[in-house]
Amino acid sequence: MVAQSLFPALAPTIEWRDGDLLLLDQTRLPHEIVVEHVADAAAVWRAIHELRVRGAPAIGVAAAYGLCVAVQDARALPLAQFRAELERRARWLDTARPTAVNLSWSLRRMLQRVLTCGASDTAALYDALVDEAQQIHAEDQALCEGIGRHGMPLIGQGSGVLTHCNAGALATTGLGTATAPIYAAHREGVTFKVFADETRPLLQGARLTAFELQQAGVDVTLIMDSAAASIMSQGLVDLVIVGTDRVAANGDFANKIGTLGVAIAAKHYGIPFYVACPSSTLDFRTPSGAQIEIEERCDEEVTHIAGQRTAAPGIKVRNPAFDVTPQELVTGFITERGIVRAPFERSLGSLFPAAGNAA
Repeated sequence: MVAQSLFPALAPTIEWRDGDLLLLDQTRLPHEIVVEHVADAAAVWRAIHELRVRGAPAIGVAAAYGLCVAVQDARALPLAQFRAELERRARWLDTARPTAVNLSWSLRRMLQRVLTCGASDTAALYDALVDEAQQIHAEDQALCEGIGRHGMPLIGQGSGVLTHCNAGALATTGLGTATAPIYAAHREGVTFKVFADETRPLLQGARLTAFELQQAGVDVTLIMDSAAASIMSQGLVDLVIVGTDRVAANGDFANKIGTLGVAIAAKHYGIPFYVACPSSTLDFRTPSGAQIEIEERCDEEVTHIAGQRTAAPGIKVRNPAFDVTPQELVTGFITERGIVRAPFERSLGSLFPAAGNAA
């Protein structure tokens, strides 16, 4: 695994080992390194829904392998029944999280393989599914490398880079998306600083991004979400790079809640704002951000910290997991094929004519 050489003490984010799916439980980081053996469809669904595996690209890879796990107990069925059960369980897995497009993209691609592989028995069909999942896994690593290669020139000597949430190696199976240019620049000996937003309420920036950058030897400083604008005002940030869970056809994009505020502050201070976006996260079926479904999560994520209540009992809570940033706040999308600039509907569509149309 490309990314794991950065963190020799960590297990791979996702590992497929002779029919067994192993997931690094990200809810336990950075205090514990726990690898979960995911043995059935329900366990796959829970792992995605409960954020034990998270980050749009990693969710896509986990879903592909997860579908293989989900139908292992159905391999004795006749071929037609196996196909029907496969489709049913894919639809159910797709309900685990609604916003990250990689989940549905990956499952559609797996089902498309079923339609085209020409398998004459259940065993051959299952083998084709595993092969497709392994291809998705390998492609995710290659996408991260491409984003790193094209985004690296944006980071100059002495730069200050701000990022939000975790679009790092832990959110993928490679170098990450938003962190790929960071790791690429660090690998080339560029000296720069990274400011990582803590990312409330689940602190992915504090628990994951700051942790993995520190482990890789990158100069990283953890800041409160509410400090981002102030850090920008002091001239400490030259560049913002964030990830994304879904990019609409017009360039609006969904990312972890708080991204919109970072984009607005960057616009105010004239700081370039880039989105690291693998083609697997493009969704040309969705015209604009207005049509992106935003996941609402449980109240306890806001009312409690580390299991301890911090808000008054009975208080009303809104807990959207994502917000939508309009395309006019985006300087460019860093993709595996290059940096895409406005007008995004035309430029994204030209560079990725088939994106979002799998199956």
